[in-house]
Amino acid sequence: MTMDTNTQPQTALDRGRGIVAEINPGLEAALSELYDGLFPGFAETLIEFAYGRLYAREGLDLRTRQIATVAALTALGGQTGPQLRVNLEHALAAGATRRELLEVILQMSVYGGMPAAINGMNVAMQLFEDQDALTA
Repeated sequence: MTMDTNTQPQTALDRGRGIVAEINPGLEAALSELYDGLFPGFAETLIEFAYGRLYAREGLDLRTRQIATVAALTALGGQTGPQLRVNLEHALAAGATRRELLEVILQMSVYGGMPAAINGMNVAMQLFEDQDALTA
């Protein structure tokens, strides 16, 4: 008996790659270039787990998940700046507005402290400045 491949359920890796294609098409290749030499399969594992298993879950849309990620990374503080920037880009690609993201960052001053919020604002402002320079 042969199985029709069109009816097979998508793997978590396929789902993850689909989400990444929507919000950051070059992410897996960039991660692979940075990390796979030392940690073979790291990029694929991250895409499969974070995006294919968590971001792909029902219950929250992608925009809301990205806003929650921005909030968490902001509350964690300045050491998450690079990841915050990437996820701010993802949140924008998923439909969040700059204003919403800035409000989320400010809200985290209650939970992560004012220094964490200021670090988050600085990351967001630099990203917006860089994006605006590309379109000018």
